[in-house]
Amino acid sequence: MQRFFAIILFLTAFSTLQAQQELKRPKIVVGLVIDQMRWDYLYRYYDRYSETGGFKRMLNQGFTCENTYIPYTPTVTACGHSTIYTGSVPALSGITGNFWWDNEQMRGVYCTEDKTVNTVGSNSTQGKMSPRNMLVTSICDELRLATNFKSKVIGVAIKDRGGILPAGHSANAAYWYDNSAGKWITSTYYMNELPKWVAEYNNQKIVDSFYEKGWALLYPENSYLQSTADEKNYESKPFGSKFPYDLKNFIGKDYGKISTTPMGNSLTFDFAKKTLIKEQLGADNITDFLAISFSSPDYIGHTFGPNSIEAEDGFLRLDRELGEFFDFLDATIGKGQYTAFLSADHGAAHVPEFMQENKLPGGRIFMGTVTGNLNKALNEKYKIANIIVSDENYQVHLNHPALDSAKLDKSEIIDWIIQKLLAEPEIDRAFSLKELNNIPLPATVRKMLNNGYYPKRNGDIQFIPKPNYIDAWNNTGTTHGLWNPYDTHIPLLWYGWGIKQGKTNRDTYMTDIAPTLGALLHIQMPNGSIGEVITEVLK
Repeated sequence: MQRFFAIILFLTAFSTLQAQQELKRPKIVVGLVIDQMRWDYLYRYYDRYSETGGFKRMLNQGFTCENTYIPYTPTVTACGHSTIYTGSVPALSGITGNFWWDNEQMRGVYCTEDKTVNTVGSNSTQGKMSPRNMLVTSICDELRLATNFKSKVIGVAIKDRGGILPAGHSANAAYWYDNSAGKWITSTYYMNELPKWVAEYNNQKIVDSFYEKGWALLYPENSYLQSTADEKNYESKPFGSKFPYDLKNFIGKDYGKISTTPMGNSLTFDFAKKTLIKEQLGADNITDFLAISFSSPDYIGHTFGPNSIEAEDGFLRLDRELGEFFDFLDATIGKGQYTAFLSADHGAAHVPEFMQENKLPGGRIFMGTVTGNLNKALNEKYKIANIIVSDENYQVHLNHPALDSAKLDKSEIIDWIIQKLLAEPEIDRAFSLKELNNIPLPATVRKMLNNGYYPKRNGDIQFIPKPNYIDAWNNTGTTHGLWNPYDTHIPLLWYGWGIKQGKTNRDTYMTDIAPTLGALLHIQMPNGSIGEVITEVLK
C-alpha cells in the first residue's frame, strides 16, 4: 500500500512539474491599429473618456509606451501597418508608400495590388489584392511557422492594406470593405469563395441601417470644448454643413460614405466580433491572432482635421466601443486569457488654416501644380514630355528610359529641378537622393529618410516641406506623411496576458512592436525586423 501511495505521489509531482514546464501563451493576440491617431489624443480627450471605456482601461490597467515614434518616412498607412507587424522599415519591406513609382515596371503601383488574383465576395475589382508586394514576414507569419500553421490568423479592416499587410503572407484570411457594394470581401489569394457566415453577414445590409440612424453628436454640442466650431471653411462637407448629419440619402446608393463616420468603426468592431466567433479564434490552447485596423479615424481626420468636433466625437465613440470590445473578449475568451496591443500607423498635421487663424506657421503646397509646371518647362527645354513621371511620397521620379534614349545629362536636369523646388516658398529642403548621406541634415531626419529608401521603388529627388506645410489637392482638410512629430509620435498601449501594469517614457519605436510580441509568444521575430524588445512591457 505504501508503495502504491509512493507511486501516486511521484506521478502527481511529475505531472505538476510537467505542467509548470509547459510553454505558456495567451489564447489569442488582438492587434488594434487606429488609422491616423496622434499620440496626444490619449490625453487631449482623457477627461472625456469613460472609466469603462477602452483607452483608460489600457492606460491604467495595462502598459503604455509614452514616447513611441515612427523611424522612417513616408508616414502613411501601408508603411505603418507593415512596420507594426514586421518590425521592419520600407527600406527592407519594400512597402515604400500606399502607392509608389516602380522603376522596373515604369508605372505606378498600389501597395497591395495583385493582378494574378480575383475578388471574392463582389463583382468589383477591389479584391484584386494580396500581400505579395511585401518582401518580409509579419509576426503573424512567424506565429504560423512556430505552430506548424496550426494557429489561425485573420486580418480585418475597411481599407484593404489595413487588413492584408498585418496578417502577412500565410494568413488564413484577410477581409476588407468593398465601398462600391457595401460588402466585406477578400481575394482568391486566400480562398475561392466567402465562408457562408460572411455571405450571410453581407446580406443583412448593415450599412443601410447605420445610414438610417445618421450621425448625431454623442454629447451636447457645447460640451466639445477641445474642438473648434462646428462649421469651418477649411473643413470638407461630405454630409452637409453641420450636425446632426442626415445620411438617409446614401441608403442603397453610396456605400463609401460610412468610412468617414464613426459607424465605420462600429461596422469593423461588429465584423471582427463575428469573425472571432464564427472562426473560433482563441477557442483552444493554440494561440491565434486577430489583426484589426480601424480606418475611419483617417477618413474623418483627412476630411475635417484633428481639431474638429467630428474628430473628437469619433474618438469618444471609439473609446466606448473599445471598452465594449474588451468586455466581449472577457466574456468570449476569458479575462486575462488574451493579449491586446493598440497603436497607430501615423498621426496627422493640424489643418494649415487652423494654424494660421491662431498665428501659427502652416500652409499648403500643391505639388500636382508644381510638377505640371516643371514638366511643361522641361518639355520646352528638352523637347521630351513628362520627364517627371511621379511626385509620390515627397520624391520626384524621372523618366529614365526617355532620358537615356535622348542621351541627356541627368545630373544637369536633377540640379535644375532642385533649384526650382527650392524656389517654392513652402519647401524647406530639396536634394538628390544620391547625396542623402552627404548633405547637412539632422541625424534623426537622415536616418528616417534612409529607412524609407528602397531603390527599385524610390525616386531621384527628395523634397521636404516646412513644418505643418502639407502636400495638398484642395483647400480643405489635412494629411500626413513627413518626419515631424505630429506625424510620427504614436500611441502604444499593451493590455492583458503577460503584460505588466505601468509605463515608460524612454524612446521606443514602431519597429519594436513585432519583436516584443515575438518575445511574449516565445517565437522568432519577423525576418526583416530591426526593432528591439521593450522589456519593461513583459511580466
